Amino acid sequence: MSQIKMFGSTVWTAMVGASEKEAAAGGITALTGLIVTFLGGWDKPLKVLFYMMVADYIFGVIAAFKNKKADSNVMFWGGIRKATVLMVVGLSAQIDDWLQPDAPIFRIAAIYFYAGREGLSLAENLGALGIPLPFKLKNFLQQLNDKGDGKDATTKQP
Repeated sequence: MSQIKMFGSTVWTAMVGASEKEAAAGGITALTGLIVTFLGGWDKPLKVLFYMMVADYIFGVIAAFKNKKADSNVMFWGGIRKATVLMVVGLSAQIDDWLQPDAPIFRIAAIYFYAGREGLSLAENLGALGIPLPFKLKNFLQQLNDKGDGKDATTKQP
């Protein structure tokens, strides 16, 4: 009987961990695995998109503080937009699995599209920090700004 209790204790400890820290680490690992599976895997295109999103967010916050336009509401919704991009990528991966497994057409298209947008946003944030940009890129960003409403992520929305 004591061997059964010991076995049960060993299994329970393996499942939830010997301490709260181990249980939390196991839960975080499991959650990360589920998210990566939903996104279609942790491959190079997704890594590039993810790192661009993180860099864009960080440099956007820095630019907002430098230009004295920091607004917690804008930062919050910027984070929500990043999460929405990942949701679209995940749904695209699920559509690919449904329609044609092993051919991530929609997922790759979504990643490339959003990586391009993140790249432009990152360049805009670097420009707001005063980091010199290539003339063609500055010219392109200026054309986009002229066609738009003139507002960027660091401008407080009315």
